[in-house]
Amino acid sequence: MKSTVYNLLSALAPLHYDNLTYCHKQSLKILNRFSGQHKRFHSLMGKDPVHLEKRMVDGQYLPPWFSVAPMMDWTDNHYRTLARLISKHAWLYTEMVVAETIVHQRNNLDRFLAFSPEQHPIVLQLGGSNLENLAKAAEFANAYSFDELNLNCGCPSGKVAGHGCFGARLMFDPKFVADAMSAIAANCSVPVSVKCRIGVDDHDSYNELCDFVYAIVSNSPTRHFIVHARKALLSGLSPAENRKVPPLKYEYYFALLRDFPEVQFTINGGITGIDQVNAARRQGAHGVMVGRAAYNNPWSTLRHVDSAVYGIPTSSLSRRQILEKYRMYGDSVLGKYGPGKPSIRQLVKPLLNLFHSEPGNGLWKRKADAALRRCKTIECFLEETLDAIPDSVLDSTLHRSPSDWEGSFADIDGMLPPPYKLSLQQSMSVSACLGISN
Repeated sequence: MKSTVYNLLSALAPLHYDNLTYCHKQSLKILNRFSGQHKRFHSLMGKDPVHLEKRMVDGQYLPPWFSVAPMMDWTDNHYRTLARLISKHAWLYTEMVVAETIVHQRNNLDRFLAFSPEQHPIVLQLGGSNLENLAKAAEFANAYSFDELNLNCGCPSGKVAGHGCFGARLMFDPKFVADAMSAIAANCSVPVSVKCRIGVDDHDSYNELCDFVYAIVSNSPTRHFIVHARKALLSGLSPAENRKVPPLKYEYYFALLRDFPEVQFTINGGITGIDQVNAARRQGAHGVMVGRAAYNNPWSTLRHVDSAVYGIPTSSLSRRQILEKYRMYGDSVLGKYGPGKPSIRQLVKPLLNLFHSEPGNGLWKRKADAALRRCKTIECFLEETLDAIPDSVLDSTLHRSPSDWEGSFADIDGMLPPPYKLSLQQSMSVSACLGISN
């Protein structure tokens, strides 16, 4: 028998969400300053059919079954260029861009938002806690044709969750998040999503997580959540510790699939390789997001995404060929936005993990350190360093085949918390929104 929450939310979840707008008229007063009309929430469509038809099927990009997490100072244009050379179908996320940065830099937006067409499918992650600025940022970003806009509700960094009053701290105020998602959706023409934790500080019960999801789904067009399966501790732990110390609770994620079947959920946290990605997918995960493993070991992590996750042949490019393509990109953008913007060091940074655990990797990094002091181009850098890597490594195109690893998900069904139940107040709120009388 379907639960009350399913029946009520199903009534709120048609393909288009025009029936929701009158339930949050106050936030729409702000939204409509920047949008002539409420944009329709639509399917995952590419907007530039000229480029990279190989990544599109029947006019659409493949679903976000595998994505690379947004990571500050890491998932910049340069890393995303390298990642796309390795995997054609992984969904890529930008670094978080603060809404105020977009608003205040409106005459210099290419520096923060521009990307090459080859990076599709790509998601822009926004950060912020001001409805007006989030609405403006979404409007400005819409011109760049991202494939989705995402709001950061999961970062535990003091710079974000503390001083900025956004990131994970937003999970304390689901009504604001719903209004923020409505503001973003009203000013863009692509789907919107939320990236969050399973809880914050002592607000970490499964029911509280469901209350957060429910409030957003029932009051905004949001139908996609990326859930980091750890809670965030806003004091006492560094961001790095917040990625390791709070225990993973994958059972919360899989319970969300059960209790909100009309919503798409992507799992994040503690997943480091294709074997785990496939295990999560076999267990029913809609999508899997991988973070630092995709940066610290890009070749091994991304190499099998296309074939093992999407069932499409992997690119035949070797690392030597990938580096040659990256050289052409890198040398074409050096100093594009002024002296040292970007610098040779910034462009080389994503390359330094390309030979992780391979013969010659240690010597390659030592040579790289010396070359960065002298070289002014990527071509010079590669000429001075690549002799450290054996030809057998540079020219190989294959890696080990993924296994049938089950890992942390094998017994998850027996660990799920009890089903979520709406409170009386929530039921009355939904009934009022739908015009259902008692």
